[in-house]
Amino acid sequence: MFASGNHKQMKKLTCIFLLSCFITVSFAQTGKDPATKPFVLGVIEELPSTILAEKRILNIYLPEGYHKNDSSKYPVIYLLDGSADEDFIHVAGLVQFNNFSWINRVPKSIVVGIANTDRRRDLTFPSSLAEDKKMSPTSGGSAAFINFIEKELQPFIEKKYKANRTRTIIGQSLGGLLATEILLKKPMLFNKYIIISPSLWWDNGSLLQLSSTLLLESFNQVTGIYIGVGKEGLTPSPNPRVMEVDANVLAEKISSTKSKTVQVHFDYLPQEDHATIGHQAIFNAFRLLYSDEKNN
Repeated sequence: MFASGNHKQMKKLTCIFLLSCFITVSFAQTGKDPATKPFVLGVIEELPSTILAEKRILNIYLPEGYHKNDSSKYPVIYLLDGSADEDFIHVAGLVQFNNFSWINRVPKSIVVGIANTDRRRDLTFPSSLAEDKKMSPTSGGSAAFINFIEKELQPFIEKKYKANRTRTIIGQSLGGLLATEILLKKPMLFNKYIIISPSLWWDNGSLLQLSSTLLLESFNQVTGIYIGVGKEGLTPSPNPRVMEVDANVLAEKISSTKSKTVQVHFDYLPQEDHATIGHQAIFNAFRLLYSDEKNN
């Protein structure tokens, strides 16, 4: 009888414990705990894309004081690899920090983080190398993704949010490859380009051979370009290349432009590598690109 009673008592205590855990978890998940409230960094949009035949998630940071009924309009920073578990949170933080009134390096801006679905598909153009195709079987869809940015994403943001016509794109690694492709093929899509550790090795560096209206004297859009690279060494391509060299070649190519409205900055950060360069490079890019704007 003693053992049976003890067993029943233990079962009762176990049920009470599990119930209390369930209540605690429920409060935490539903936010009903009166002592806490959600910390909101931005908003999440789901944009159906006809061009890509899928829905795309956008993480959006709105600057302090933003109100949809105000007359103020803001620059927009488009961020590749913009998922919450990628670059969105720390880049939004950099933007906020740099537009504090006591720093005032970057104007208050909207940040649009473009979350990935198939990164290698969207950020690469078709490669002529069998090894590239084997390494990235779904690759080669950048033309559609650029079309999505131009025809669906930018119009959506500029219609729904208080956006002006100043547009920045930030891309690192394969994102840097895509940002470079846009810069050379459709330079009018953005006013500022922040290109970090670009994977120019793709298709054995063929993008570096591309001609561009950006290089012509007739190109008259004021365009600021930042190219940052760390101490990164050989690329993972079948014909190994040095990323620092490729990035420098890109900077020299753009510097050869006959246009008087294009400004390029090359930034070598030897204390950073491919994994660590992003945050520091974006910070440097803001200082350099917006310094140009103030000096003009």
